[in-house]
Amino acid sequence: MSEYRAQISWRRQPEEPFVDSRYSRAHCWSFDGGVTVPASSAVSSVPLPYSKPDHVDPEEALVAAISSCHMLTFLHFAAGAGLVVDSYNDSAVGTMATDSRGRKSVVTTVLAPMIEFSGSKRPTDDVVQRLHHQAHEECYIANSVRTQISVAGNWSFRG
Repeated sequence: MSEYRAQISWRRQPEEPFVDSRYSRAHCWSFDGGVTVPASSAVSSVPLPYSKPDHVDPEEALVAAISSCHMLTFLHFAAGAGLVVDSYNDSAVGTMATDSRGRKSVVTTVLAPMIEFSGSKRPTDDVVQRLHHQAHEECYIANSVRTQISVAGNWSFRG
């Protein structure tokens, strides 16, 4: 069994009454490796000036976690298949809507990786699709969330 920890820190500012809901949602996420990330609510959830658009919001972090896990799992399987991946760049998009239970939820996440391969072994479309399928099936984060995840990426080969 593995455990993963994050320290979330927020403090009300002295000039903020709080009970009127006019307080900053800015806070920090700190991780065991020493990285601290400025975080906030999404501006679409809590308007300015109470949200900080230049901070990471939980919805963005969820989409990034899904994309990152898929990428790391894809790279693992690609290496195991003897393929050389030179770059992997994803422009992932999560969509918030009302789910089947009537709750606001990130209902879909579309991954759109652009993958560049090189080396002596050239992948086929079927191989790349199989690697994406394997990555999706084995990704810890995908296995932990209800959002529908799809892959609409592309790839190229430098040979």
